[in-house]
Amino acid sequence: MINTSEILETITMIRQEHLDVRTITMGISLLDCIHSDGKKTADAVYDKIMRRAGNLVKTGEDIEKEYGIPIINKRVSVTPISMVGQASGDYLALAHALDRAARDTGINFIGGYSALVQKGFTDGDKAFLDTIPRALSETNLVCSSVNVASTKTGINMDAVAKMGRIIKETAERTKDSGGMGCAKLVVFANAVEDNPFMAGAFHGVGEPECVINVGVSGPGVVKCALEKVKGADLGTVAETIKKTAFKITRMGQLVATEASKRLGVPFGIVDLSLAPTPAVGDSVAYILEEIGLEKCGAPGTTAALALLNDAVKKGGVMASSYVGGLSGAFIPVSEDAGMIEAVRCGALSLEKLEAMTCVCSVGIDMVAVPGDTSAETISGLLADEVALGVVNTKTTALRIIPAPGKKVGDTVDFGGLLGSAPVMPINGFGCGEMIARGGRIPAPMHSLKN
Repeated sequence: MINTSEILETITMIRQEHLDVRTITMGISLLDCIHSDGKKTADAVYDKIMRRAGNLVKTGEDIEKEYGIPIINKRVSVTPISMVGQASGDYLALAHALDRAARDTGINFIGGYSALVQKGFTDGDKAFLDTIPRALSETNLVCSSVNVASTKTGINMDAVAKMGRIIKETAERTKDSGGMGCAKLVVFANAVEDNPFMAGAFHGVGEPECVINVGVSGPGVVKCALEKVKGADLGTVAETIKKTAFKITRMGQLVATEASKRLGVPFGIVDLSLAPTPAVGDSVAYILEEIGLEKCGAPGTTAALALLNDAVKKGGVMASSYVGGLSGAFIPVSEDAGMIEAVRCGALSLEKLEAMTCVCSVGIDMVAVPGDTSAETISGLLADEVALGVVNTKTTALRIIPAPGKKVGDTVDFGGLLGSAPVMPINGFGCGEMIARGGRIPAPMHSLKN
């Protein structure tokens, strides 16, 4: 039974510590929309999203009002469009249909302009990838993701090379907004099918017809909990985070269950990820500093992040039977006030961020680099990042913005939850010869588990 002190504690978390449900994401299968006629496919896609998600925003707002729980985003993810559009080849028409449906339902973003090419390309995949820069520059709410590697298959280096060029073209096509298109594009290793967070969300082919996934948040809540155990040993720190993650996840479970019931859609998962915002106090970096670092990026940062990630998962899985998505701690630079401060004062480098991705929820996220960074250098950074995921059997990703016309020390402002990114230096030595080799880096030995 919930007692008065627990109710008051939750109210404090919401009002003073930035506790929120970051997103309710409805996953929708579009496999029944496939047609050889591009217009018919696009019309079917639009109609199905409107039919399934037409009440998503209102339902989220009703739950907010009744329970007093902020729900920041209402989103939709769909079957990877590279699959849906292969029969017609008219991928851009589908991008515009997705954007129109997102606008007309009132959701914040729609994810699934995606492809899975970890082992190779179909002819349709090749054609689809070429449309990504135009799709992201011609739409406002569409997000794109590409899976180029997995522990089971290795790394598709031809896809890695291609994505470096696509990221550069996307930045150039959206240069008037600081390369904003790249903020809606993420490249994965070991992408998951039930991720509710953008820009990487898509509705996997192993998922139900329609499903509700919820992403919770609460870095500020965790930091405030740790302030109460100053000087305690790290075992106590881990236990405190674990108990706090349990409370946060229970709130997410409540929202997910209510949304599922009201929309008549099965509940999928709760994603436990601590997702920061640019608001002061709502920062993963500040949690790490509360553990005892002078600044995020100092020696000990990776160990502190590993402790945080593990404790969040242990607390969350006790609170919900269905935990999924990415589940851990996000470290997007532009979306985290503490990360931004750490970059600006020189404590946090791109190389340290790469090390941190070995133990965080996903990867190098929302990082801006100079606009003249070459496509080959971006591909090299991408190869490093997905290699970490392949070898460690975890999801890793790269969301990087080569900001047109910007140099190290400049700032790129995206607004809203995307925040602002200080432009970071990137190693200038070349890797073009390696990237040009192409082919596939084989899967590691430990992939042979059968």
